[in-house]
Amino acid sequence: MLIEFTNSETDLLRILQLQQQNLPKNISRQEAIEQGFVTVEHSFELLKQLCDAEPAAVAKEGKKVVGYALVMTKTFADKIPVLFSMFELFKTIPYQNKNLADHNYFVMGQVCIDRAYRGMGLFDQLYAKLKTTLAPRYDLMITEVAERNVRSIKAHERAGLKTIHTYAADGEIWHVMVMELRPFL
Repeated sequence: MLIEFTNSETDLLRILQLQQQNLPKNISRQEAIEQGFVTVEHSFELLKQLCDAEPAAVAKEGKKVVGYALVMTKTFADKIPVLFSMFELFKTIPYQNKNLADHNYFVMGQVCIDRAYRGMGLFDQLYAKLKTTLAPRYDLMITEVAERNVRSIKAHERAGLKTIHTYAADGEIWHVMVMELRPFL
């Protein structure tokens, strides 16, 4: 399995296809509970902008994208309405003697593994690739995960993220999770 960074239009279309297969509206409630799900639905244009700012990490078998991890820089704080409140929240959560928003960070915009490739360590490999590649430019990786997405929370914890804050919004409990990409002095 090849893990690489990409912003090619062909790979972005493959990412969107995999995303569609894992949105709550396209899977059963039971599958969402057992297998997890992705929350945000991206347009091609927005995905292209994200990946032009920081390419996506993808797991590929041949030309097929079987997993991806999207990197979202601070510059996208006002581009995705469903995430506006998350970026505002970062201004109020203390971490390492300052608020999250004051750190040099990126948001793990979304991570997804094709059903047929789950349990093979791809999630951990994508996160390891992000950490080793982006640590020279960022201090933290931040994400938030719905509490009902138990599989995702466990996978994020296994990859080294820790919950530093929880909050309720729109009928969901959210975990704000952080990974330090390099040591704090």
